[in-house]
Amino acid sequence: MKTRKLGNTDIEIAPIIFGGNVFGWSANEETSFALLDKFLASGFNCIDTADVYSSWVPGNKGGESETIIGQWLKRNNNRKNVVLLTKVGMELSPEKNGLSKSYIIAAVEDSLRRLQTDYIDLYQSHQDDFSIPLEETLEAYALLIKQGKVRAIGASNYSAQRLSESVKISKQKELPRYQTLQPKYNIYDRSVFEKELESTCVENKIGVIPYYSLASGFLTGKYQNEKDLAKSSVRGSRVKQYLNERGFKIIAALNKVAEKYNATCGQIALAWLLARPSITAPIASATNLNQLQEMLNSTHISLDAESISFLNTASA
Repeated sequence: MKTRKLGNTDIEIAPIIFGGNVFGWSANEETSFALLDKFLASGFNCIDTADVYSSWVPGNKGGESETIIGQWLKRNNNRKNVVLLTKVGMELSPEKNGLSKSYIIAAVEDSLRRLQTDYIDLYQSHQDDFSIPLEETLEAYALLIKQGKVRAIGASNYSAQRLSESVKISKQKELPRYQTLQPKYNIYDRSVFEKELESTCVENKIGVIPYYSLASGFLTGKYQNEKDLAKSSVRGSRVKQYLNERGFKIIAALNKVAEKYNATCGQIALAWLLARPSITAPIASATNLNQLQEMLNSTHISLDAESISFLNTASA
């Protein structure tokens, strides 16, 4: 399988990243292990999670996803075969949040313990923290890289202005630079990334690993009206925003291209992302083995220029 580099690092990943937000939420430990086994056996190697996953589930406190991944790594003794991505910064509790140097240095230890590893391949700022100077955050990462606890760093949910500013500070102060950006981006949610962030990433050779690649499942085509929202008790409320004229126009276009390639809507939505030069690899998740196989098969689809143009127009 042809791999792609994360930014300017020497870290090579397969072109789909498994989104670990489902672990400890819509996938229990047994299911999560089966999904991860299949993912790795299929030639893929990159898993994305965060310390805050899955704190939104009643009874959870955060760290559940990292804990499941850590148990899986321990069981299989396969850390060297996995590229592990996690994040810091979102609120776990009133005293556990943000991107201060002291908090990052403490939080990474908790993540390393849960993940049962001594290093993280890509440690990401989960969201911007305007209360902390960018330099302070980058200094914390510099220390962790020097200590061998982190290989590279990335940003998530940053504006183009703040991302550019951080790159400038990294250069001026000789501090580690964000090698990746994790934005919300898919064939429906295009405007923010394409108008504001994409050029910044391309100019600075920042790898892009978008989340919500399937718009919470809407782009699979299984949600045709509000009654269909009941198909998923966990994602239904997030999908409602896409049930509009533009959304259904996009689904119709995906269906048309899917017929051409003997594929599914979801596969074409992922193939569209994979065809965009600025994208390194989309993040997508699955809660059963059939979903996972469908997701991975999207990497075998190479959209022609006509299909890409058709989808671009339909989703403009």
